[in-house]
Amino acid sequence: MDRAFKALLERKLATWLEGPVRQRHDETEVRVRAGDVPQVMRTLHDDSDLRFEYLADLCGVDTGTAFQVVYHLWSDVTPDWLRVIADGIPRDEPRVPSLSFLWKGAEWLEREAYDMFGLVFEGNRDLRRIYLPEDFIGFPLRKDFHLADDAARSPGGGVRPMDRPVPPADADATTLRRTSPGA
Repeated sequence: MDRAFKALLERKLATWLEGPVRQRHDETEVRVRAGDVPQVMRTLHDDSDLRFEYLADLCGVDTGTAFQVVYHLWSDVTPDWLRVIADGIPRDEPRVPSLSFLWKGAEWLEREAYDMFGLVFEGNRDLRRIYLPEDFIGFPLRKDFHLADDAARSPGGGVRPMDRPVPPADADATTLRRTSPGA
């Protein structure tokens, strides 16, 4: 753990932090509001004391009540990886500012999070599905996504065959994808 780095982050990002800077082994973690992501990331990228020039990964998280976007950054000024968590993204309006203006590679990572979670990255010039067909209904990594064969049941409950799909009791037409004829 780079304790001097922790103190530097606390000083540089003080107005945007949503909690304490946490450290464990070679990882440092900060939490910010989704609306503050552009200012925080620009500071991390452009500040000469920080120089986070490499965005290694970006992923979505569904907590069940809200969404998060998690960014993993690297800089040559510290041995620690930095995890930035954009927290509290509402489920009914999952919008986050795009970071493709700082890191060109963010465009593809944002498309993946859109495809799997339905997170809308405002400012991404090519936000469309990257893995699934355009006509696919729903977002498969959301906790409220239901499988047509209810394979999410416990192993003890068995798995219904795909030729006889039985939708979960709380499913509606927007969360189901019909794949077999007559289903």
